Amino acid sequence: MKWEDQRESSNVEDRRGEDSGGGFGIGGRHIGIGAIVIALAGWGIFGINPLTTLGLLSGGSTPHVQQGPAKAPPAGDRNAAFVSTILASTEDVWTQVFQQGGARYAAPKLVLYRGSTPTACGTGQAAMGPFYCPGDRKVYLDMDFFDTLTRQLGAPGEFARAYVVAHEVGHHVQSLLGITAKVDGMRGRVSEAQQNALSVRLELQADCYAGIWANRSQQAKRWLDPGDIHSAINAAQQIGDDTLQKRSQGYAVPDSFTHGSSAQRVRWFTQGYQSGSVQACDTFNARNL
Repeated sequence: MKWEDQRESSNVEDRRGEDSGGGFGIGGRHIGIGAIVIALAGWGIFGINPLTTLGLLSGGSTPHVQQGPAKAPPAGDRNAAFVSTILASTEDVWTQVFQQGGARYAAPKLVLYRGSTPTACGTGQAAMGPFYCPGDRKVYLDMDFFDTLTRQLGAPGEFARAYVVAHEVGHHVQSLLGITAKVDGMRGRVSEAQQNALSVRLELQADCYAGIWANRSQQAKRWLDPGDIHSAINAAQQIGDDTLQKRSQGYAVPDSFTHGSSAQRVRWFTQGYQSGSVQACDTFNARNL
């Protein structure tokens, strides 16, 4: 992936050198694969809904927001530069998509942190994986997750990491379009199994939106190398609910899926990539996922 010398976003906030401000972190930097897989299977791995996970919809902790001015990543930080470049590309793509639909795109902030950090959705934890908080319209990422993605989940490659960022931005797009609010509005009105099914459709749509970004950014920049799309597809496959559950407990329970099976996640990312169309990502009206 030829991402060097591309525009970097100014919407990146670096909290990696700050006090977490409460909550619990993950302690030392070495976590066993068993703990990682259990955490990821339980919390979800991409696009976790913090409003649900952190208990805010059921009277959980009061939202804790960041205080003080935001700090940009330091010059020379290659990993931060990569994330900033991918975020900038999502800004370009979704600004164009929204303009074509007669609307204005409001870009999200992306927060880099270590261990734990306060968010408008409660205390974010590195063990949750990357997530989007609609309460403050920010994507949260502990970049140690990239090492987990490569070494423990079997999904190496820069474009696999780009897919992570693009998926979370996809949740931001859903929030702007009012889709997230509609799904959250169903909580408590339907059974747990039905709510899980809605969550799966939400997550698969975010995968599809990540595919739209891949399509349109490639058209604009021609920056992908052979194998980059395979890298993203492999990442989608490795973090399917069935794959994660089999790693953690030896079997899968489909009614408990909240993000979709490996095959479903691959299918919807591919759908977005091949079509480049928001209309092609309507997972909520799809008969077969």
